[in-house]
This record gives sequence, structure tokens and C-alpha cells, in this order.
Amino acid sequence: MSTPLFPGVSAVRARALYLGERIDVRALEATARLSPVSPLVLTAGERGVAVFFRYGVVVLFNVAPLEEAGFVTQLKSFVGEPFPKPETEDLEIRIADDAPADRAESAIGTASQALTVAALTVERVQVIAEILARSVALSRYEAAVRESYAAMEGWAQGLQRGIKRNAFEAQLRKNLGSTILIQSAMTGRIEIDDKPELLWERPDLERLYLRLEDEFELRERDKVLERRLGLISSTAEMLLNLSDNKHAHRLEWYIIILILAEMAITLVTMALGIAH
Repeated sequence: MSTPLFPGVSAVRARALYLGERIDVRALEATARLSPVSPLVLTAGERGVAVFFRYGVVVLFNVAPLEEAGFVTQLKSFVGEPFPKPETEDLEIRIADDAPADRAESAIGTASQALTVAALTVERVQVIAEILARSVALSRYEAAVRESYAAMEGWAQGLQRGIKRNAFEAQLRKNLGSTILIQSAMTGRIEIDDKPELLWERPDLERLYLRLEDEFELRERDKVLERRLGLISSTAEMLLNLSDNKHAHRLEWYIIILILAEMAITLVTMALGIAH
């Protein structure tokens, strides 16, 4: 069993920050890491630690707000495509040395999220960080999908009103691109359904992971997002096809009109020639 990280402390704040599209974890690995197993854990602030994820999330434990601000500023050079406003998620961790086992209290999922653990070791920090990192990433994508959902009705109404085709298509293509990027990030980088590497080394922590995964409803939220992204994608494609079909029909009529005009000119020319 590893040595507890925060001796003498009865409660620790964990805070996940989704800073950007990626963090250069490899560059940070040159510093003294607290665990040889991923995710990367480093010291942060006076008595805190930070857990890093390649897809742009860092989870801080026992880091005061002022220390957090300085730490995030120092981390900027390692963050690729930073977000203007990072998505955040907080969790209070209560440490009870006499607790018989790790337990996630019913407060999780409410405004005052709390978790009680028997001891806060590096491995438990990594497990908790995995859950918070995936949850905060899902929160950002959920917000983006809500915006797309709200826009869908506007697109349909715009098509009905006959808004300018170029502007309409630009909106749809932009949305399709965003949808594809979210789907790629969820399946290729965040990997909600994948078991963390740490659990292969420490199967005794799987119970804690599964309990937290259930409390934060990661799999359910992931499935809902997949369905909504599929609906948005198929709707945008359908609207683009409708727009393209209208354009194609318009081109067909232009061609027919040009053919008729050419025939008319030819007939008139022939009639004038006969008359002469």
C-alpha cells in the first residue's frame, strides 16, 4: 500500500480544469513524477499534486486558489489550442482513516459533491482524476451539443424562409465539422469506455473506479451524447442534401431555358433565312 499523500489532512479539494485541446504530457514527464504508471502525477503548489491528461485536462488536488492561478499560468506553454474559458468540475474528498472501505456518498451529482476514502494515496488520486477528467470533458461536449440542438430549429426555419443558400450551407458545414471533431475526441482521445491503465496494475481499486463512474454517470452521458451527435449529423446532412437538390433543380431549369432559347434563336434565324 502506498503512503498517503496528505498526512494530517481530513478534507481535500479536487478540481478538474479542461484547459485546451491537448497538453504536452511528454514534455512534462522530464520532471519528477510520483507514479511510474499513467496518468502523470506531479507535485503542485506547496502541498498539492496535479494529474495530467493528454486530451487537455489537469486535475488538481489540495491546491489553493491562488496557487492554482499561478500553476495554470505556468502550464500555458504546454497547452495546445487553449480554450478562452476552461470547463471546470470540483469534488470534495473526505479522508477517514477508520473507514472500512472507499465509499462515494450520495452528495455526488448535487451542488455539494463529496467523496469519502479510507486514505488518499497516489493511486487513489489517479483513479479519482480519471473520473473527473472524463466528466469535465463530457460537460464541455454536452454544452456544445446543446448549442447545436438549439441551432437545428433555426436552420430548419431558415430553410423554410429561403435564407441565402451560401450562408445557410456555411452554418451547416461548420456544424458538421464540429460534430465530427467531438466524435473523434470522444472515441480517439478520451476513450470513456476504456479501462484505465492503472487498474491493470491495481485491480483492488476497480471497485472505487466503478462506483465513481456510476455516480458521475459517465457511460450513460457518453451514450446520450453519441445519440445526439448522430442526430445532429444526420439532420445537417439531410438539410444540406435538400439545399443541394434545390440548387440542382434550379440548374436543370436554367439548362432547359437555355436550350429553349437556343432553339428559338435557331428557328428565328432559319425563318429569316427562308424569307430572304
